[in-house]
This record gives sequence, C-alpha cells and structure tokens, in this order.
Amino acid sequence: MNNENNKNIGSEQTPSVDKKSLGQWLSYLESIHPSAIDMGLERVKDVANAMSLNLSESLVITVAGTNGKGTTCRLLEQSLLSQGKTVAVYSSPHLIDYCERVRINGELAQQQAFVDAFEFIESARGDITLTYFEFSTLAAMKMMQDWQVDITILEVGLGGRLDATNIIDPDLAVITTIDLDHQDWLGNTREKIAREKAGIMRLNGNAVIGDLFPPSSLYDVVDELQVNARWATKDFTAAVEADHSEWHWKGQEHTFTALPYPNIPLQNASTALAALEMLDLLPEEAALNTIIRSTTMPGRQQQISELPLVVVDVAHNPQATASMQEWLSRYKVDKYRVVVGMLKDKSIAETLAPLSSLNASWYVASTQGFRGCEAQVLENALVNAGTTIENIATYDNVTLAYESALADYQANELILVFGSFVTVADVLVKQSQ
Repeated sequence: MNNENNKNIGSEQTPSVDKKSLGQWLSYLESIHPSAIDMGLERVKDVANAMSLNLSESLVITVAGTNGKGTTCRLLEQSLLSQGKTVAVYSSPHLIDYCERVRINGELAQQQAFVDAFEFIESARGDITLTYFEFSTLAAMKMMQDWQVDITILEVGLGGRLDATNIIDPDLAVITTIDLDHQDWLGNTREKIAREKAGIMRLNGNAVIGDLFPPSSLYDVVDELQVNARWATKDFTAAVEADHSEWHWKGQEHTFTALPYPNIPLQNASTALAALEMLDLLPEEAALNTIIRSTTMPGRQQQISELPLVVVDVAHNPQATASMQEWLSRYKVDKYRVVVGMLKDKSIAETLAPLSSLNASWYVASTQGFRGCEAQVLENALVNAGTTIENIATYDNVTLAYESALADYQANELILVFGSFVTVADVLVKQSQ
C-alpha cells in the first residue's frame, strides 16, 4: 500500500476511557438503521441543519460516475496541493482502513477525528435514523467544516441525485463515466442512470462530463438547468502515443503535448485536467508532468509485486473490465493468472466477458457476507463466455485462490486480481503479512 495509508492526521485529542473507539462506533453505525441503503435526502438534510453544517467557505467539487471517481479525485487533489491549496477529500468505500474515507492535505484523518464527528452527529440527530453511509458522509463534512480547507472534494457513493453527498451545492460537478451498475437503485439503462448522476448539477452551475459517449438524458439535464458544461471529445480531448509512453491533452485554453502516461485510467486523468482548467487551477506543465507521473491510487491498476508480477484492480462492472482489457495490453507477458471474486448483485457475466479470451488460468473464489457470491457462479459465467473449464479452478475464498496462483506462477506471467473492493482488500492484507 502507498505510504499515505499509514499516516493519520486531524484531531489530536486523546479519547477518554468511557467513550467509544472508532471500531465500536462503526459496529454501532451498522446496527442503528434497518437497511444499508435508504435513498432520499430529507433525513440527512434535517441532521445537517441540526449540526449547522456549512461548507460555503470552501470551493466544493462533487464527483459522480460509474467508474473513475476515486482516481479523478486523486489527481485533482494532488494537482491542487501542488499549488499550495489546503484540500480535503471524502471517498468510499475503503479498502482496509476506515480512515481511508477522508484525506486532509493528502494524508488520512485520524481515528479520533472520526470519533469526535460521530459523537457530534449522535447528539444532533435526535430520533432521526441514518444509514452507515449517511453517518459517514456527515462525519466527513463536519471534519471538513472544522478544518476550513480551501477546497473540498466529495466523491458520490451511489448515483448522485439522492446520494448523501448531494446535500451540498457544488461549485463544480464532475461526471466521469456512465455504465450499468446498481441497477436496482438507479435504473436499468444508461439513460436512467445518467439522469440520476446528473442530479449533482445545479441551475446555472458548472460541470465537466468525462464520458466519451454521454446518454441523451445528460444533455437534457444540462439544457434544463442551463449548466455551463464541458464535454469530453468536444471541449477536451486526450490522444495517446502508440507505445503508450506519452499522451497529449487539449482543453479549451490549454494544450499539453508530451505528458507521461498516467498510473490511473487515462480518461479519468483527462477529465481531472478539464475540471482544473474550468476552475482556472491547472498547474504549470513541468509541475503537471511530475504530478501525473507520481499519482497512484491503492487498488487501481496497482502493481503490488514485481517478481512475481502482481497487479490488483477493483474493477467490478462491464465498463471497468473492458477498460482493463485495454490497459493489460501494456504488459508484455506470455500468460495471465487471474484471481477473481465478485459480489452477487453485480452483472457477473457481462463483467467477466471482456476478459474471457485472455490466455489465462482462472482462480475464481467465493466471497463472504450477505452480498457474497459462490465461485461456481463465476465459473459458469466464464464457461458460457467461452473459457475452457480446464482453465478454471474454484476456491472457498480469495486468499486461497491467490495463494494457489502464487504457487503456480512462472516467469513472464502476470497475476491479475480483480472483482470487488473486498477481493482486492483480501489480497492486499495477504501481501502485507
């Protein structure tokens, strides 16, 4: 893991013995609402009002999208920090450490800062129920308010219109990509999902849309709200050298001709630059080269070992694995050993299909919990997509699958781990032992 995951800053208070620890608070938050997701903003707004929550002193960027939210936020954050801005970022879910959900000036907030915020919310909410995510979101906003940062970056958890982050009016709305995911909550077409994500836009507000093929409903919302929008391919473009060594970016006012190929998905980097340009906060080219070269995100195209060569990625929907098929081609290897575990509420067959033609041995694993998926389901999906069953082995859990892939590894191969945050987290924990 990157070293920023080992640094916590924020509140320096020492908790008293009669107060809950962060772990106790998180267990409590999981128990106080009957469902994990409860769409709607009225309860969250009522508690925010009781807290006198106000982020108007910060410039607020809200980032929605199916894929690429976290990496887009990361490049925004690093670019703004390079210019001397104070920056706070809220994102979810976390991989290993709950404190990953809030960063202040590039480092993780301390556990005690969360505890203090939870205590404040608990005293303010009265008998209003909040989900785990809603409680987490309000805590992050309370911390950001206390820190009085120059810039607040809010990553949307689910959709946009009814997500708890949307109680704050952003100065800039960013939409990365739109694909089928969370259909039970957002709708079963890109048109419906796009309209939900467009809910972070405001009347006469500013927006950057990074999707290369935006659904018409996105254009409709921009027109309805008279949004000042910048669109990928129309207002900003990215072009890559054939050897993937460099790329070129062109916006409305700026052009960069020899940027280093990023360690995050290219279109997310391009979208982040468009957002910075719209805010008139683009770094100078020399600084930008350094930022792009050094910006990484745990669990996103992350190489965790060189020998054996191991890459992990939290890809868990069709758009993400189609992109994965493309960036995997940069690795000149003879064969892949693919470790995958998914959640049962994902589009499993459609997600695995883009990778089914890889020259690969598959190590498919069951995942645990109420959203867990049996390995047999993944095996069936791969077979239906044309993968030979002799190239598939099933395991009771991700750790066993990963250990088997490591044992089988040979020179000039790549072990790929993907499928969900929990899958990648299991391997990162195993790798750190």
